[in-house]
Amino acid sequence: MFKRVALAVLPFISMAANATIPELPRTDRSIEVDGLLDEMVWEDALRVELEYENDPGENTPAPVRTVAYLAEDGENLFVAFKAYDPQPENIRAWLRDRDSLGPGDFVGISLDTFNDGRRSFNFYANPLGVQFDQTTDDVNNNSDVSWDAIWDSAGRIVDDGYVVEMRIPLNQLRFQDMDGNQTWGFRVVRKYPRDRDVSISNMSKDRGRNCKICQYPKLEGFAGSKQSKNLEIVPTVTASQLRTTEYPGAEPLDTEDAVVDGGVTIRYGLTPEVTANLAINPDFSQIESDGIQLDINNRFSLRYPEKRPFFLEGADYFNMPLQAVFTRSVVDPEAAGKIAGKRGVHTIAAFTARDEVTSLLFPGATGSDATVLEQANTVFVGRYSHSLASTSTLGGVVTARDGDDYRNIVGGVDARWRINDNHEFVAQLLHSQTEYPLDVALEFDQPQDQFSGDALFLRHTFENRDWFAEVLHWQIDDDFRADAGFMAQSGSEQQEVSFGRKWHSDENWWTRMRLRGAYEVKDREDGQLLEDTYIVQFTMNGPLQSWFNVNMRTGQEFDDGQLYDFDRVNVSTRVQPFGGLVLGIHSAFGDEIDYTNSRLANQQRLTPFVSWNVNRHLLLNLNGTRLELDTKGGSRIFDADVVDARLTWQFNMRSYVRLILQQADVERNPDEYVDPVDQHTSDRGRQLLYSWKMNPRTVFFLGYSDAYIDEDNLDSLVASDRSWFMKIGYAWAM
Repeated sequence: MFKRVALAVLPFISMAANATIPELPRTDRSIEVDGLLDEMVWEDALRVELEYENDPGENTPAPVRTVAYLAEDGENLFVAFKAYDPQPENIRAWLRDRDSLGPGDFVGISLDTFNDGRRSFNFYANPLGVQFDQTTDDVNNNSDVSWDAIWDSAGRIVDDGYVVEMRIPLNQLRFQDMDGNQTWGFRVVRKYPRDRDVSISNMSKDRGRNCKICQYPKLEGFAGSKQSKNLEIVPTVTASQLRTTEYPGAEPLDTEDAVVDGGVTIRYGLTPEVTANLAINPDFSQIESDGIQLDINNRFSLRYPEKRPFFLEGADYFNMPLQAVFTRSVVDPEAAGKIAGKRGVHTIAAFTARDEVTSLLFPGATGSDATVLEQANTVFVGRYSHSLASTSTLGGVVTARDGDDYRNIVGGVDARWRINDNHEFVAQLLHSQTEYPLDVALEFDQPQDQFSGDALFLRHTFENRDWFAEVLHWQIDDDFRADAGFMAQSGSEQQEVSFGRKWHSDENWWTRMRLRGAYEVKDREDGQLLEDTYIVQFTMNGPLQSWFNVNMRTGQEFDDGQLYDFDRVNVSTRVQPFGGLVLGIHSAFGDEIDYTNSRLANQQRLTPFVSWNVNRHLLLNLNGTRLELDTKGGSRIFDADVVDARLTWQFNMRSYVRLILQQADVERNPDEYVDPVDQHTSDRGRQLLYSWKMNPRTVFFLGYSDAYIDEDNLDSLVASDRSWFMKIGYAWAM
């Protein structure tokens, strides 16, 4: 049936931006999402040729043929792709967890449902039907991969390529209710990775324009379609047990009672564009271990990414130049509520939570400190943005945390002015008021009464097809605090100017090159120079999807009352020698301050990584870091090694089992330290996780983890904790 349809002599519709807007056919038939295009729906569907190679070629003819088919029934959008391939044996497709397609083939559709060129909903699937969805905010130039919709997809590899089928319920989208036809922007895409990573679509993209969604072709349809209230109730049951000890090696692990708890999350569409979420006693913990980071010779606190679904959803609404909102500052919430959405030119987002503990970050000009108080606090975060012409915005933010003898309030305004297709100006001003408990203020040398401070960010950027430039200024008062965010530096200001040139090639062995020069200067609030740096950076993309970057820095850096001259070189590269294997390494060489002992030293840092799809089911991810710091006389100060290995067996699109092994070892030379230190420290961690997902919110997890430590006062590795956990969630959609 499909071949008869595909070979039928029918006119194909060119979807260039200046073409007549086509109308999406409405059908009263349904489809079975099985990767077989044998239903009548596809015979009557709108057919769209993906004619353009947008990258690395610049709107050159597509190297392979791809046809998209689109139809709707008033409640669902039906999308199908026939991706022809002259060498189907080279198709790169693996079974993976959703939202992790890997470096392989895929097709998809992006929808600008408000037709304002600002935000799109994106749905992708690989040749086996594995899903990836996200939203893209063109105004702030970021994407939110945490956004999850409930939709259906299936894929099959066939003799002349592959086929993908999608059914996207309209109640998973946000759009304006109207009686007549809707007009949406849309783009259908195909990734065709071989020696080059080729991007193909139905639109001719102007690289000289900073906005991309505003260039989408238009589509009419969905007449009379209305959004439902989209009520979704997700009850959860969690069970866990922990064995731990405060004195590893001296006292055995204590077994705590198993804890079984229930909770519920409710999602409700207040309007077609605005959704409210309420979580009552759910399991807010993340399922998978953080990637391990090397915490040695650091002055500032490490930042770990958010992984909890409740806080991930709609996280892009809170993106700002200054990170006044960082949801991992909410450590152990017992309940939380959230509202987010857009109505006309108004975008709103807010959440509140009752946190059982209070995390505090104490920023400074040359370092930061942190602690966690065993007391509860209530946190509120609100964000508003008003859209202006030419994808510009005016906005504001308010954050507040309140506990016993503690409060922090931040308020501010921001603006993003898209002057034209090449120039953009961004500004943000924040003001904070803070009061710490007296014992905390005394212990961490903080003000003992209520205090306040300001933070300012200004940036002007220019970019066209071949050139780019940026001028940036930020300053943060010593008494500014953003406790609901993550701003580890204060009492300083920085100016930066950078400019560069880009080159593009369709015919040479390289595809892109980029040369950048920059100057950065950072001062303490009292005028003391902190950093003065000149930068030259070169980046190139080449064969085998390779990428190479060299960054050379020279200048001065201040620490502990002294300015040090430094020269550093960072080199990074990655390559994909064949379809399922990606290899890369980041390296850093040159001068580095030994912050513990206040002197200039020599650093060698190597950070290799491997991602290997061993076969269709088995995936190996390996990340490591090797850091060596030597005195200028050649004596070793310390060696540090970190390894994070993750082995995943994907049974099918819904379930996998993953083994995580983590290790961190530090060997110090006590003779080179001013204060006494442990010569050897070691940490080990393991986690075994089984995951099954019917959809993003109907899930089952079962896991086990343990941790071991080794220090100078211990004879060997000893267990510090062991735990197991289970979680079940089921989504009721009404």
